[in-house]
Amino acid sequence: MKNVCFYLNIHQPYRLKRYRFFDIGNDHYYYDDFANEDIINNLAERSYIPMCQTLLDMANEYGSDFKCAISISGTAIEQLQQAEPEVIEMLRKLADKGCVEFLGGTFAHSLASLEDPEVFLRQINIENRMIKNLFGQTPKVFANTELIFDDDIAALLQSTGFKAVVVPGAKHILGWKSPDYVYSSATAPKLKMLFTNDKLAADISHNFNNTDWAEYPLTADKYVNWIAELPEDEQIVNIFLSMDTFGGFIPASSGIFDFMKALPRFGKEKGVRFTSPSEVVGKLKAVDTITIPFAISYVDGTRIDVSAWKGNDLQREALNKLYGIAERVSMVEDRKIQQDWEYLQGSDHFFYMATNNQADAAFSPYDSPFSAFTNYMNVLADFLVRVEEQFPENVDNEELNSLLLTIRNQSSEIEQLNKEVKALRKNILEAEDSNYAPVAAAVVVEEPIKEKKTAKKAAKKENVEKKDSEEKATPKKTTKKTAAKKDK
Repeated sequence: MKNVCFYLNIHQPYRLKRYRFFDIGNDHYYYDDFANEDIINNLAERSYIPMCQTLLDMANEYGSDFKCAISISGTAIEQLQQAEPEVIEMLRKLADKGCVEFLGGTFAHSLASLEDPEVFLRQINIENRMIKNLFGQTPKVFANTELIFDDDIAALLQSTGFKAVVVPGAKHILGWKSPDYVYSSATAPKLKMLFTNDKLAADISHNFNNTDWAEYPLTADKYVNWIAELPEDEQIVNIFLSMDTFGGFIPASSGIFDFMKALPRFGKEKGVRFTSPSEVVGKLKAVDTITIPFAISYVDGTRIDVSAWKGNDLQREALNKLYGIAERVSMVEDRKIQQDWEYLQGSDHFFYMATNNQADAAFSPYDSPFSAFTNYMNVLADFLVRVEEQFPENVDNEELNSLLLTIRNQSSEIEQLNKEVKALRKNILEAEDSNYAPVAAAVVVEEPIKEKKTAKKAAKKENVEKKDSEEKATPKKTTKKTAAKKDK
C-alpha cells in the first residue's frame, strides 16, 4: 500500500505601501490596504474557495479514503478573516469532517528560524494557538517558511514537541536515497523527516497545463499509475504545492479541479491511499538518519540554500536591522507595535530585494530590488523610532540619528541608481529600434524591462518624464502570483 500526503500551502503577507523618507515620524501606518484586499479577494475567488469546495466534495464522496494537509500562515488567516471569511468557514468544515490536518508553521511566514531562535519559537506558539482556536487541532507536523530547514532548526522543533517536519527533497542532501521514505534528523532523532517528491509535484504545478510536455495531458489515472509503479518498499510520497496552483497558476478551465477530485477513485483501484502526515509518521519507522548542516529551502529548483532571502547585502542589512531590535520589541506592551513587528517579518519583503534570480522580479510590486530595500528600510526606520520611544530613558539619540542619516543617504543613492536604470532602458529601446540586439541583451540580465514602451514613445522625452512622475505619485495595483514562486 502506497501512502500519499498532499500538502497545500497558503501564505499571504501584508504588502507595504509606498513609504517615503519624509513619512518617517509622520505616518505610522505601513500597509497598502487596497492592494492587500484586492490580492486576497482575487485568490479566494479563483483558487481558495473552489479548492476548498473540491476538498469538501471529496470528503463527502470518499470519506476516510481521502485526507490531506494544509499549511496556512497567521497573516493569511487574518487577511481572510477580514476580507474573505467564507474561506475560513470552509476550512473549519474540512477540519470538522476530519479530512484535513493543519500543520504548524511561523505566524508571519517569517525567516525567524534563520535569524533568532526565540522569535522563531514565539511565532510557532502564536501560530499553534491560532490553529487550535480556529480549527480545533494542535499541530503535530511542522512546515517552515518555504520549508527552510537545517540541523539547528531540527533541534528547536524537537524541543517544541513536533513529531515530524516537511523537508525539501534536495538531491544534494539525499544523494542516491529516495525521498519516498521516512527519515529522522541526525541532531533530533525523535523528529521524523518527510521529504517532498519534487518530480511528482512539478508534474502538476509546472506541466499540467503545458501542451509541449511529452506526457500531456496529465490525467488522474496516469498520475496514480506513476505513484503505484514506484518501488514496493517506497511507502510514502509527499507532494507539496501552493493552494493557488489550483485555479490560480493553473486555471479552472484546464480541468485541474476535476483532476484532483478523481485521484482517490483511481487510488483505491491501484492500492494508493491519500492520507495525513501524522498517520504516516505514527505507522512508519525511520529508515535512516540524515544531517543537513546548512539551511535549504523549497523556493527554487536546486533546493540548495536560502539565497532567495539572504543572497545580497541589501537583504542581509535589512534582516540585521530588523532582528537587531528583537529583544527591545519583546519588552514592549503596545499591541500595535507587536502587530507591526510580526507583519514586518514576512519573508516576501526580503524576497523582493533579491538580485540572484531576475525571473522572479516579475512577481515583485517594486521597480527593482533597490526600490524594495529603500521602501522597507524607510518603514523600519519609523518602526525603530516608535520602539525606542517606549524606553525614553534608554534612547540613544546619536544611534537613532545615525540610522536615519544612513537611510537618507541610501535613499539618495538608490534614487540615483533608478535614474540610471531608466536611462539604460531608454538606450535599450533605441538600440532595439536599430536592431542592435547585443546592447539590449547585456543590460536585460541586470535589470529586466517590466514596462514595454515603444521606441516612438521613448523618443518623446517630455512625455516619458511626465509619465514617470505620474507613476511615482500613483501606486501600482498588482496581483500577487504566489504559485509561481512556491513551486519552482
